[in-house]
Amino acid sequence: MKLALEAPVLHTLAIAGRDERFPVNRVFCVGRNYAAHAREMGKDPDREPPFFFMKPAAAVVDAAAPTSVPYPPKTKNYHHEIELIIAIGRGGRDIPVAQALDHVYGYAVGLDMTRRDQQFALRDKGRPWDVAKGFDWSAPISPVKPIGTTGEITAAQIFLSVNGQRRQGSDVSNLIWSVSETIEHLSRYFELRPGDLVFTGTPEGVGAVVKGDELDGGVAGIGTLKVRIV
Repeated sequence: MKLALEAPVLHTLAIAGRDERFPVNRVFCVGRNYAAHAREMGKDPDREPPFFFMKPAAAVVDAAAPTSVPYPPKTKNYHHEIELIIAIGRGGRDIPVAQALDHVYGYAVGLDMTRRDQQFALRDKGRPWDVAKGFDWSAPISPVKPIGTTGEITAAQIFLSVNGQRRQGSDVSNLIWSVSETIEHLSRYFELRPGDLVFTGTPEGVGAVVKGDELDGGVAGIGTLKVRIV
């Protein structure tokens, strides 16, 4: 097959302890999946069905080593959101909760970087969040840690510091929708495929960053990342 244009770059992530790399297909994100974060965003944290948005694979930044990301244009309120990420290794549709973990390749730690001013303006007009969430360099991600090493993740500290000062801190057990429940819901709308990533939501404490800030975050037992805003 002869292509009319050069094929897009395949974005990949490091895999902890292995030479292979994880190929990124699609990037899904769960909105407001920690009650305390829903409250700080001015929303009701009741256990309503989860909602999803997406980032392009091109937004992914391999943060296996300390890395830098540029402060994006068109925002004056650039926020951090630390999250546990599910890496899908086996595809499927209408996956029941009891079988969800059979589809998980592993877990990673990610930052859902957000143009918060753009998000609020779009939200208030009932418009999609694409320019607020899906811009270049908006998804730094740690190496993927295989589930065979981690086991099921139902409780683990999740944290983020900016310039050495703790901003976000919670536990994955506080997710409104668990990993398995999230997979069940998402697979009702999309046929999940190997290489898909799912950001599971961020805890309370999100806030603005500026050029020169150093972000250090992680999930206990999964990994850490270090990102500098330039």
